[in-house]
Amino acid sequence: MNGKKILFVSSELVPYLPENEVSLMSYETPRMVNSNGGQIRIFMPRFGNINERRHQLHEVIRLSGMNLVINDMDMPLIIKVASIPRERIQVYFIDNEEYFKRKATFTDENGKLFTDNDERAIFFAKGVVETVKKLNWSPDIIHVHGWMASLLPLYLKKYYADEPLFAESKIVTSVYKKGFEEELDKDMIKKISFDGVAEDSIKPLATPNYNNLLKVAVDHSDAVILASEDVPQELQEYIAQLEKPVLSYVPIQEFEEAYANFYNNEVLK
Repeated sequence: MNGKKILFVSSELVPYLPENEVSLMSYETPRMVNSNGGQIRIFMPRFGNINERRHQLHEVIRLSGMNLVINDMDMPLIIKVASIPRERIQVYFIDNEEYFKRKATFTDENGKLFTDNDERAIFFAKGVVETVKKLNWSPDIIHVHGWMASLLPLYLKKYYADEPLFAESKIVTSVYKKGFEEELDKDMIKKISFDGVAEDSIKPLATPNYNNLLKVAVDHSDAVILASEDVPQELQEYIAQLEKPVLSYVPIQEFEEAYANFYNNEVLK
């Protein structure tokens, strides 16, 4: 991985959110690349249940200040950063008062999905790309973890198709076990179409459930990693018929060599 630039975009990341399969692999994978001489950037949403004082988040004024249009509404983009001390890894946080101030990640106190999770995912995808453009940092690989990050491949391949910074970037999506049971807002497909994305490229989102969200993600990725032992069968079958590199599930104790080989020999070949 020496000298390779990898952008990691994740829904969740330890130590900022509780440990689970997504948040742990979102930490371990960049740590591995970093320790093997790669250059990394990590992005995640600045959820309201992240303790800003404890983790020493601070706003980066030069990166903040622009508005992103979400479903015909102007939503201010705020960028914050923090460092994971023992690894000397910097993390960028995508923030917005309307979408990320509430003290929770994806669901309310009753376990119901937030009704604007679709807009939060659109905002997150656009916010990551616009911030990387401001950093003028062209990644060799963009590795996506977690369902709230799963619109990024679509937006890179469609909305930002003519952006030269990402012309050579390869997109990898890690697919995990089912992340939610309900459906996102039924108008999600219209909100994405508002950005000029053709509906035929997002047909599955007519039913915006977890499996269909990930189908759209892998459709617009260059390679796929099965990151859970229990990826939904429907998704496994869908991924199996894609003509692109797929890395089968590898336990976390053995992932480093497998992921590094996959990056070097399958994704970057």
